[in-house]
Amino acid sequence: MSTNNLVELTRLGQSIWYDNIERGLLTSGELKRLINEDELRGVTSNPAIFEKAISGSDDYLDQLTELAEQNRSANEIYEALAVRDIQMAADLLAPVYGRTEGADGFVSLECSPLLARDTEGTIEEARRLWSMVSRRNVMIKIPGTPEGMPAIEQAITEGININITLLFSLDSYRQTIEAYTRGLERRSAEGKPIDRIASVASFFVSRIDTAVDKLLEERIAASASEEEKSQLQRLLGRIAIANAKMAYQIFKEAFGGARFAALKEKGARVQRPLWASTSTKNPAYRDVYYVEALIGPDTVDTLPPATLEAFRDHGQARVSIEDDLDQERGYLFELEGAGISLDEVTRQVLDEGLEKFSEPFEKLLAATAARRDEILGRERASGTATD
Repeated sequence: MSTNNLVELTRLGQSIWYDNIERGLLTSGELKRLINEDELRGVTSNPAIFEKAISGSDDYLDQLTELAEQNRSANEIYEALAVRDIQMAADLLAPVYGRTEGADGFVSLECSPLLARDTEGTIEEARRLWSMVSRRNVMIKIPGTPEGMPAIEQAITEGININITLLFSLDSYRQTIEAYTRGLERRSAEGKPIDRIASVASFFVSRIDTAVDKLLEERIAASASEEEKSQLQRLLGRIAIANAKMAYQIFKEAFGGARFAALKEKGARVQRPLWASTSTKNPAYRDVYYVEALIGPDTVDTLPPATLEAFRDHGQARVSIEDDLDQERGYLFELEGAGISLDEVTRQVLDEGLEKFSEPFEKLLAATAARRDEILGRERASGTATD
């Protein structure tokens, strides 16, 4: 039998999650097949994914019609559709959750991106969505903004599983680890169990190269020095992986230290780094470039459909997360030396990331409202609308 490269990743200690959700995936048996054949261990969603799924499919029509007839708002309809998908995915992943004793088998649902700068609003939203889905193997996604950090800590204190999303900078990642650790410490001090709380820190990868490469290419085009051009060219496509590898070193230090050891004795789990945005945006790079570079134990990689299929077909599965660390650090120093601030880049891509989730969310609500009004209009015209 030929080796399944995705299964090999699991053997190396990396969990593969699917960055995709839609009703047809759940009802057709396709997700169950991916779980059984590829050892898929989780599912992630975001507003852009739901916008595409709900707006572009008739799979939701029956439920949407039922909700429209109840005169639900567009937001209420979206939430009901999304929660049904999340519950179905969680139930399909329940055997993985059970088999791994709560270490894996999660599905993530995002707080409204419109609350990304609202701490109290995010806390309330996390509580509400956690209660609505009512599954132990769900994670609520909170963005790693300054306003999100207190919300993350509070949610962990209350026993809610959290997926921290839109992490780009090493500083934000350190804050995320601190929020998770403090939340566990507070909960433990209250005498509450901490052995079944799970969290991942979603560290975004390829978007950093997209932004940095653009700046590098501008510098290369403007430079009159062949030596400088050569120095800048060697940084193309290198910064995102270097940044993620440094994050993994922070992970190892934080969760291998004495402070977390005290929590570990009470059953606490490490907060695994999750590599997000590992699809290759630049066609000049190998289609599994980022996946292959960030393989290691106690990590998660969430793959969209095309990248999942590409890695299954021709990915090379070997532990790579700590390869060439001195060289990777060197790339980051060289970037700063070239006058490009990675801190400024990560702030920019965070702001862009919030926009990329907010815009499809608002578009989704508008499309949902339009479909609701269309359904009610047809039923009023035919005289079948309910009171």
